[in-house]
Amino acid sequence: MKLTIAKDQIIGGLQAVQNIVGVRTTLPILSNVLLRAAEGRLELTATDLDVTIVSAVEAQVSKPGATTLPVKKLFSIVRELATPELELEVDDKNCCSLRAGASFFRINGLAAEEFPPIPKFADKKHVALPQDKLKGMLRRTAFAVSTDETRYVLNGIFCSLKEHKVTLVATDGRRLALTDEEVDITADSQADIIVPTKAISELGRLLQEKGEVDITLTENQAAFSLKNESGSSVLVVTKLVDGTYPNYRQVIPTESKERISLVREELLQALRRAEIMTSDKSNSVKLAFSKNSLAITANTPEVGEARESLAINYKGKDFGIAFNPSFLLDALKALDTDEVFLELTDELSPGVLKVNGPFLYVIMPMRMN
Repeated sequence: MKLTIAKDQIIGGLQAVQNIVGVRTTLPILSNVLLRAAEGRLELTATDLDVTIVSAVEAQVSKPGATTLPVKKLFSIVRELATPELELEVDDKNCCSLRAGASFFRINGLAAEEFPPIPKFADKKHVALPQDKLKGMLRRTAFAVSTDETRYVLNGIFCSLKEHKVTLVATDGRRLALTDEEVDITADSQADIIVPTKAISELGRLLQEKGEVDITLTENQAAFSLKNESGSSVLVVTKLVDGTYPNYRQVIPTESKERISLVREELLQALRRAEIMTSDKSNSVKLAFSKNSLAITANTPEVGEARESLAINYKGKDFGIAFNPSFLLDALKALDTDEVFLELTDELSPGVLKVNGPFLYVIMPMRMN
């Protein structure tokens, strides 16, 4: 295999794939990136056996071929090079010579045949949507995914492709985030899947503001194909979480007594300040509503107290409710609207955060001291 490639092209390709390579893997081949060169392109593939990422970039290939090289070492070398272009040549023993200006490196690789095969997608369950839409949907839900490994079906985002819309749901049992977007879905492509956390974080990183993402599904795997304007492409293939997602509709309150309009940025900053005065043991912030006023207080005996009031449009009766501030902050940070609506019934019922758009966030209250 022999090729010449621009430094920024190979850096872009390595940055796309190298995140999923673990530092300590039991199989040496999993520390390597598979390089496959042919017809003006270099394809880079990395996997941890659950998630596989393939990135294709432009290269001048004089001799096609394939090998695998240690991805972290290769990335460290390429990043430090002073020239805009480099030359790679690999011999029959998978030894790679890398030349760039006055620099020369020899890197020992492993045979391409040892690399785990990339799953094939024969099933044609298929949906396409703009990358920025999916990126926004993941941003509005991923923060609520559970990290508790004993409830493994919650260790991912539930994705429903039905009735001409994509619905994403994430919950950890104490809060739930839901968003949806209208998309063309054929009758054959309808499905309910759970996409695991690792694939979600990689997609959040790789999705761009422009271009489309094609989603292809099989019984237990999903492939996300990202085409970018630069001509490069990225494919993320993931195993799906096996199991049945709980009926999330049951926990969404159907009605509320108060719907209060709030300025998102004001509320965000006030909660941030109040959160400073909470501790691991006492991590609740009280919201007290009275006529045209919201008082936000955090009171932790061993730390101290924070109190702040916001002018709001509120005509209901006086009442208070306490929430974990970081749960509220997670949602407020993930949104980009100026105005949010808090729907409340009483101090013991879940609160619902909404916007003028397809998003809702259910959050369980905390006991008030």
